[in-house]
Amino acid sequence: MYENTKVTRLTKFVDALPIPPKLQPVTRNNAYTYYEVTMKEGKQSLHRDLPFTTVWGYDGVFPGPTIEVDSGEKVFIKWMNALPRKHMLPVDFTVHGAHKGVPEVRTVVHVHGAVVEPESDGYPESWFSANFEQVGPTFTKKIYRYDNYMNSCTLWYHDHALGITRLNIYAGLAGMYLVRSAFEGSLNLPSSSYDIPLIIQDRSFRPDGSLYYPTQPDEPVSDLKTSVVPEFFGNTILVNGKVWPFLKVEPRKYRFRVVNASNSRFYRIKLDSGQLMYQIGTDRGLMERPIGIRSITLAPAERADLVIDFTNLKGTSIIMTNDAPAPFPEGDKENEIMEIMKFIVDLPLRHIDTSVIPSYMESIPKLPQQTPANKRFLTLDHTMDQFGREIMLLDNKDWDAPISEKPKLWSTEIWYLINTTEDTHPIHIHLVDFQILGRRKYNVERFIRDRVIEYTGSTIPPEPQECGKKDTVRANPEEITKIIMNFGPYTGLYVWHCHMLEHEDYEMMRPFLVIRNDSNK
Repeated sequence: MYENTKVTRLTKFVDALPIPPKLQPVTRNNAYTYYEVTMKEGKQSLHRDLPFTTVWGYDGVFPGPTIEVDSGEKVFIKWMNALPRKHMLPVDFTVHGAHKGVPEVRTVVHVHGAVVEPESDGYPESWFSANFEQVGPTFTKKIYRYDNYMNSCTLWYHDHALGITRLNIYAGLAGMYLVRSAFEGSLNLPSSSYDIPLIIQDRSFRPDGSLYYPTQPDEPVSDLKTSVVPEFFGNTILVNGKVWPFLKVEPRKYRFRVVNASNSRFYRIKLDSGQLMYQIGTDRGLMERPIGIRSITLAPAERADLVIDFTNLKGTSIIMTNDAPAPFPEGDKENEIMEIMKFIVDLPLRHIDTSVIPSYMESIPKLPQQTPANKRFLTLDHTMDQFGREIMLLDNKDWDAPISEKPKLWSTEIWYLINTTEDTHPIHIHLVDFQILGRRKYNVERFIRDRVIEYTGSTIPPEPQECGKKDTVRANPEEITKIIMNFGPYTGLYVWHCHMLEHEDYEMMRPFLVIRNDSNK
């Protein structure tokens, strides 16, 4: 069923970039907005030269419809599963949560970056099968509540079911979630049809148009029919569900909400024209001031809010390129994909461009480092499992180990992410946004041997592109990454994990519990 034949060549820049539809509410009044979204199987044309591809999508489309909300708006969403009962991709039943005895197809939705009550966060064991016939052990409600306490920001929503997240997202279960505000509107940024989401993913295809995902790693596990792989890298790039698309633009400024929604691939994005891009936002909102950049690195789940100015470029074509190694940071040449999409500046200017790139946007107060409630030293580890496969862990604990991180409500904590592996891991923490304090080289061998931190260099400050509110951070090899965050406004059960989906699915995820101040630590 899962033969390994892959399409090796597809022509670039022959399909127009699709713009995902905007989700329409079932009910909207002064008190709340209510949506319903059904996960369904469907067929889509992902490239001119491919037969239609079977995908799983929110409301049957890949990527899902864009959800736009106002800051502070109370939103309810009923997420419904109408997917087939057998998975379209190869399931490894040795992966935690994917064992025999649970439905092969199950889903739960996480709005990535949302400040949300725990019951609505998409906890990995709160899954549900088709028509809610079976539910996971922590499932409590069918209708999720989002109070949207965030300022304006670029979020995304995706599946988060324990043990099969990598497969469900690869099948198509991802979409944009944009939070807007009156203040953001007053900045006169490019808006309406000039404010465009770019959901970047990599995929591989079989000749019949179906999605290809490997059944085994490069060194197959003889004891298993299907095995989880260490990472996955497709041989094509899709933006908004099209392979290497083009976008025709007017000679004016455009705003692009860029999300890396790939399983494992990092992107280092540039424009082949050499011109500046203007970054105005990070994962969780606007920056204090825009910065002009010629490249930006995005790990899986990281976002960037960019303005690109095509003024005076009529008649030209510009390619958005990528030169990030895969795996990151020490990649294999065979995994390289150098192009993402093309902009063609040939549309007539409909009206004078009065939008601006503001000199100042919003204040981001620094969290105080002097008296954090807790400092946690947490390792990123790799070991071998019973089949001889590499397995990635957080703090050398698997998913089912007792909860060890219990921050108190409204407490400020500093986490030191001690990477003992050879990979850069994008670490995502649910509920909170954080600030990156810096990274520092250390003696990995001595730490592994003696559990002693010996720094070998001075603190490396965060990159200018990271100086804002973050919810995902690149923890590099041979470095300790230091972040600071405040836990609130909710108590309850959340998770933190690597957002390389193959790592997340195979043990590199841990629960944490936000407790009340009067609780025992």
